This record gives sequence, structure tokens and C-alpha cells, in this order.
Amino acid sequence: MNIKNLKYVAAAMLLGVSMTSCDEFLDKPVEDNYNTENYYTDDNSCIAGVNYLYNSPWYDFQRGFIKIGEVMSGNMYWGSSPYMNFSVNGTDQDLVNMSYSLWAEIGHANTVYNSIKGSSASESVKNQCMGECLAWKAMAYFFLVRSFGDVPIVHDNSVNLAAGDYNDLHKVQKADVYEYIMMTLEKAMELLPKTKSTTGRIDYYCAEGLYAKVALTAAGVSGQLDNSLLQKASTASLDVINNSGRKLMANYADIFRGSNNVSDESLFAWRWTVGSHWTCQNTLQSDLMPEGFDEFGDCWGGWGGPSADLQDAFGYDVTENPKNRLDVDARRKATMMGPGDVYDYFWRDKDLGNGKKGFDILKFYFDKDYNSAATNTFQGPCGVQNVKHAYGDNADHEAECGMSAARMSYAVATHILRLADVYLVHAEAEVLQGKTTSATALAAFNAVRSRSVPSAVDKTQLSFDDVWKERRLELAGEGDRWYDFVRRSYYDVNACIAELTSQRRNAIWNCSEVYKTYFESNGATWDATNIQYDESTPIPNVTANSFNLPYPTEDVALNPNLGSNAEAIHVDVRTEYAY
Repeated sequence: MNIKNLKYVAAAMLLGVSMTSCDEFLDKPVEDNYNTENYYTDDNSCIAGVNYLYNSPWYDFQRGFIKIGEVMSGNMYWGSSPYMNFSVNGTDQDLVNMSYSLWAEIGHANTVYNSIKGSSASESVKNQCMGECLAWKAMAYFFLVRSFGDVPIVHDNSVNLAAGDYNDLHKVQKADVYEYIMMTLEKAMELLPKTKSTTGRIDYYCAEGLYAKVALTAAGVSGQLDNSLLQKASTASLDVINNSGRKLMANYADIFRGSNNVSDESLFAWRWTVGSHWTCQNTLQSDLMPEGFDEFGDCWGGWGGPSADLQDAFGYDVTENPKNRLDVDARRKATMMGPGDVYDYFWRDKDLGNGKKGFDILKFYFDKDYNSAATNTFQGPCGVQNVKHAYGDNADHEAECGMSAARMSYAVATHILRLADVYLVHAEAEVLQGKTTSATALAAFNAVRSRSVPSAVDKTQLSFDDVWKERRLELAGEGDRWYDFVRRSYYDVNACIAELTSQRRNAIWNCSEVYKTYFESNGATWDATNIQYDESTPIPNVTANSFNLPYPTEDVALNPNLGSNAEAIHVDVRTEYAY
């Protein structure tokens, strides 16, 4: 926990600084000096004052979001990263930034909530904005407890600021933290409108979807599954499915386009923009896509990419001739790109020939007439590259978002809770209660699968493994998979260790040479004889302790109560805290 950072956030907010909203989402705040006493005076100022909780404090979490969620889980290969082999320590900069970002979001959400309480705005807008603050606070705590395990609870910054006890806070047992998150979401749902938002703001059903996922996760935290929490997860998720007015988008790939930043599918999202304030923008494309993917010179992610194990899960084989490849699951191409793949929503201003425009990954690497910066070397270390979180070039960004991108700055939303996730939460909650033929669980599961696998025959009975795999395919690349392992590790850690240590987490060699020959022969030659999976790199050492990340070293030095040997305390959160 970044004690100093949270303390400074609280002090700055109380002094009326550091509250400007990032440009453009969702309304622009008044451009003058203000403090908390004179700013929240009407509906517009309350709405504008909450906007930045959707982006800026989350900015430093982006890189950790991918490295923890995707690299640690075995979905993504990232070279010598300590997240690959479970050797990350408390000085790792991505870990430090991630932790500090989450605590900053909590600090800001607390202060804005308390400030709006005393506003003279209309009661309905005050309630909406306070509900949004609590929903975002709950989301930040959900990431914290799943990442670090036992964590302190900061209910009200001003109380800790007055007491001066930031460096004395104790870790709270994670079961109590989950109870606190659920209590916070219950209050958020009490405040939020049930009317479906059309602007991307959090409404009642968005918060209820998160509540369902939190309850599902908390159900196993004691070491044994709690059926009462599983039923809460089932009931809440089904309410979202049946009553929110939201439907799954028809085309899976469309979810991740900038023109669909706001959609039925998106319940919680970081809503980025391109503006003058650094930290308001999305920069994930830089970390995930190959050099030259956009014209700003800010992409360096080609040397990582979807893992061999994730390819296996999709039934994708890099040794197979692209001409013979038949994708039965549309999510594969929307998640990873390999030879033979062409995208009409990337590079829509580039000529592919035959009157078509778009992005062809082999032409990108091997055709200098198409891409003057072509390197003649395919970068993807496992033979594929990422797709999700990318916007393409500036022509794509302008077409999708209605504005120009900039260097390390674009406005495509990052979805962190989707409707399909809630569908699968419902299926899992039912199956874990032994309801393997539950009509609602089957309907939810089949709806998610059939959207992307039209040839799939509807299931008439579900197993846990069915849902476990479907979650991986549906949410791959979205920063969620590691947290599935954490949830399962609470009550079945040996199964998690067994799966992680059996994964194909290493590189696949010699793909570039095969792809180049195939391209230069115009598809006439495909010889994958030399493509080889790296069997020499040892499997990672995964233990029961691997499912909690270490606290930042500096924080433990400032507050020994956060140390790995320090006991977490029990707190009756519903008695101790109130909203």
C-alpha cells in the first residue's frame, strides 16, 4: 500500500487541487480554480467531478493489468519477465505502479464521495455520482484483494489523515475485505439508477454484475465453497441477464472497436481520451503491438504475444498451412493474429490490392510496398501477435473514435467487466452448487459460446471444466485470467498448480523463416518442419504462495504491518464502517 501516495491524495483533494477531470469524458469541468467546498454546487459539476475516476488514477495499472492477468496466467508470452516464472518481487516497477494506482483510485473515490455528499446538486444526481464513486472504489479493492490477499481498509481518507495513522494500518483478512467490497456495492446499488446508461457511466446493473463476480470469488475464500455466497452470485448475475435491458453484441470482434466504447456489453470500462492531461489516455497498444503498427513510433510489443498454450486452447496450430486452417471460433482471430489473417478494421487506409483495404500481417512484415518499415522478420515469439486493445493507425482511430490519436495516446475503452463475463459467472455459480442442468446456466453458457462458435451444439449439461475453458476463450487478453486462478486457488489450489505447471508457456522457434518463405512463394510453399516449441526452458516454480503477490518493498519498510509475516486482523466491517 503506497501510504505516502494515499496520504498526499487525501491532502491534495481536501485542499482543492488534483481534481481536474481529463478532457472529454464525459463532460468537461469548469476551467477555473476551485476547492471541494465551492466546486460541487450543481448537477454538472458533480458529474464532471466524477469523470476522472473512469481513467486517470487507473493509468499506472495498465501494464500490471496485462502482466498479472495474462502473462502470469499463461495466456501471454513475455520473454524473461518475472511474471513468466513467478519470480516477481516487491521492487518490480510494474507491481509498484499497479499497487499505487489502485490505492490512488480508492483515495480519490473516497474524497469525491464525501465531497458530493454536501453538494447542493439535485438528490438524483448526487446519488448517481456517489454510487459511481463507490462502484469504482469496490472495483479497485477487488483488484487489490485478488492481487495481494489481505489488505488494509481505508474507509474514509479524512479519518486516517486526521489520525495520522497511515503508516500503522494493519492488513485485514481477505474474507473481511470481500465483505467490505460487497457492502460497498450494496450501497452503490442503493444509490445508482436502474435506467440503462447510454453514455458509459456505471448504473445499478453494472454494479450488480460486479457484485455477482465478487460474491462468486468470495465463496471459496475460507477454503471451502460457501453455497450462500454462490447463490448470491447466481441471483445477482441472473438479475443482470434478465432485467438490465442489455444484450450480448452479435459480433464478438465489434466489442473492442472504438465505435463501440459504449455498448450493452461494457459494464465497467476505463474510458480513455486523447487530451492535454497525461494519464487520461490508453497506451496499451504500445506494449502489445509490433513496431510500425501505427505512425507515431510508439509500438514495441511485437516481441511478446499470445502463448502456445492459449493457441492450444483455441485449437490453433502454427505449423498448419494457413490455406487449410478453419477457425471454428471467431474469438481466435479477434484475440491473436497469425499468417493468413486480414483485418478490415486495422489500416483501413492501406491498399491490399483487388480493391480491398486493411491489415495483412504477412504483408506488414514482408512487403515494403505495403509497409515501408517492413522488417522482414516476424516478431511474435510464439508465431502470433496480439489483437485486443489495439486501434490500428490514425485513420482507424479517427474513423472509430472521431478524433486523432497521438503518441502513446488513444481513446479506445478498456473493458474490465463485460456482460458475457456476468453470463459465465452465473453458469459457474450454478455449476459449483451442483446444478449442472440448470436451465438458466445452460442458457447463459450457450448464448456466450454460440455467438462465437455458430457450429456448436448447445450443451444440455455443464461441467466446471466447460465453464473454466469458456471463460478463458471469451476473456483472453482482457487481464482477467490470473484472477480466475486466484478465485479457484482459494478452494482447489492443487488443480491450479497442476494446470499452470503443465502449460506450454515458452516460445515457438523458427516461425519467421517459414512465414517469409510462404509469403514470398505467394502461398505455394509451406514447410513447417523447423518450427519447434522450446522444451529447454524449465517449467515455473508454482506454489500455494504464488497466488498472492508481494507488497511493494518501500511500503513494507514504512509499515511493517504489511509484511509477509504480519498477521492480518479480523474486522466486522458492517459494524465498523457505514456509508
